[in-house]
Amino acid sequence: MLAPLRFLWNATRGHRLRPWRSPYLRWRVETYSGQPADQQTLASILGFLWSSRWELLSFLVWTGRLEREVRKRS
Repeated sequence: MLAPLRFLWNATRGHRLRPWRSPYLRWRVETYSGQPADQQTLASILGFLWSSRWELLSFLVWTGRLEREVRKRS
């Protein structure tokens, strides 16, 4: 369960108090959802996160498993 928090911490570097302003996070939302990054607002990002919450959680769990495998092998 730490993988989602670690991702958010890294993705919002420099914008931790206002993560919706993070260029990296906005780019990721644009890539995944197709919403143009320059038109994203707090409401649109929260709406995207809410509507895609299960897919995003599944992705973050998968990346956590990959990280554990990499650590085991090194």
